[in-house]
Amino acid sequence: MHSSLIGKIEKARRYAQQPDRVTLTEFKATFRGENDNHEVAYSGGKWMCSCEFFASWETCCHTMALERILSPMVPRARSQEEALTAAGSH
Repeated sequence: MHSSLIGKIEKARRYAQQPDRVTLTEFKATFRGENDNHEVAYSGGKWMCSCEFFASWETCCHTMALERILSPMVPRARSQEEALTAAGSH
């Protein structure tokens, strides 16, 4: 194998261990929920989900799960989970 390719593979392995190097600004994903598949998106610092709960609350278990999974890579303001917890304590 060419030595420059070996160096790139080693660098990729190091980068993969440091997810905080990556900032996601937008993406779309299909989330396989327990009852149905849902389209989830992140763009402009906002989450979107096709589930019924998100339409009313502007958050849901699908977006909160992805926020946890991607936390090192999604810019962190106040998490959806924190906002819901704060709203419930008033």
